[in-house]
Amino acid sequence: MILELPDLAAVADFGARIAARLRAGDVVALSGGLGAGKTTLARAVIAALGHEGEVPSPTFTIIETYAPPEVRLPLVHADFYRLERPAEADELGLDDYREGAALIAEWPERVGGFRSEPGCLAIALEIAGNGRKAIVEAGEGWLGRLP
Repeated sequence: MILELPDLAAVADFGARIAARLRAGDVVALSGGLGAGKTTLARAVIAALGHEGEVPSPTFTIIETYAPPEVRLPLVHADFYRLERPAEADELGLDDYREGAALIAEWPERVGGFRSEPGCLAIALEIAGNGRKAIVEAGEGWLGRLP
């Protein structure tokens, strides 16, 4: 599925639709080049889950966590850009963070990706004029609840 996201309002709307359907155990895998809008979409999802205030980019911390009542469900926001090999995610304890939580993963290809997981919603973002284009591939766990 390909979605046109012509402006920030469209990105926010798409993020809200993802958040409304997000469950613990799901992965929203965001790929695309620098400046493609991965963090912007992640922030839209996190805001739609109920977080108020600033959402820091996890580029330097690698992992940021959010927990109820701040958000509707436990959430891990990870940015794997700085990782050089997939094993580094294990060294960070990613599996421990993910237990009972949803995951938003930026640069998922740096840790081997998550497409094999049934709960993976893979979104490749591309710059398209002044907006973005989202190429969405859903794992079987998203069937019937695509945003």
